[in-house]
Amino acid sequence: MKSQPLAQQIGELLRARGLTLAVAESCTGGLLGDLITDIPGSSDYFLGGVLSYSNQVKQGLLGVQAETLATQGAVSAQCAAEMAQGARRLVQSDVALSVTGIAGPGGGSDGKPKGLTYIHLSAPGCERGMRFVWPGDRRANKLDSALAALNLLLEYLSTMAPRLADVQERAHG
Repeated sequence: MKSQPLAQQIGELLRARGLTLAVAESCTGGLLGDLITDIPGSSDYFLGGVLSYSNQVKQGLLGVQAETLATQGAVSAQCAAEMAQGARRLVQSDVALSVTGIAGPGGGSDGKPKGLTYIHLSAPGCERGMRFVWPGDRRANKLDSALAALNLLLEYLSTMAPRLADVQERAHG
């Protein structure tokens, strides 16, 4: 499976940079966390996550604003951002990923079609989100969403993430 080398590479980078990770998942139903924890030793960097399938959990545990849910909906860039920020705060990780979307086959509308997914990465000095509309069936859309989140994290770790020691040195220096 192509996710294992990706998750392995992410684990090596997180470990090398001394960073920890959390996730907040909705439409992927825990698949993102599963892919991350398929790697032996992932407990070195993966702290945990929240499976927030309902708006009640998004709001109550992750701190997604009621106004965001009412005006933009659970499947929105703003909700994905607030989910990632909430997971990072709740779990006290350095980096957090979130995924929210409509896996299908039902649930879509003209404005928000089946397959619409938002992912977000929250880290010190970095907030980055992406939007996708996946064409597959439910399982394929969930996997594509989880892999997109991992790819976003890999991009961050490869190009933007400082080593934790560098951050601490700047803070105390």
